[in-house]
Amino acid sequence: MEKKLSEFKIYESGVVKFVQGEGRVRRRLFDMGITPGASVILRKKAPLGDPLEITLRGYELTLRKGEADLILCNMDEKEEK
Repeated sequence: MEKKLSEFKIYESGVVKFVQGEGRVRRRLFDMGITPGASVILRKKAPLGDPLEITLRGYELTLRKGEADLILCNMDEKEEK
C-alpha cells in the first residue's frame, strides 16, 4: 500500500518510494536524506498537523506538511494488516 508521508499516523513507518516536486524543493529533500529506499517513521505531529517530526537514517527531522505531501512511501507490511 502506498501513502503520502503527510497521511501517516504517529509511529507509522514506511519506505520512501518517490519524491515529487521540482527544482530547489526536491533537491532540498534529497539533501536531507529523503531518497527512495530510505526508511521513515513518523514520531510527532503538531496539533494542527504542521510540522511533522520523522526519524530518518538515524536522526530526527522536522518537515512542513507541504513538504511531506511530496513524499510517497510504501507502507511496512506490519502496518498493512
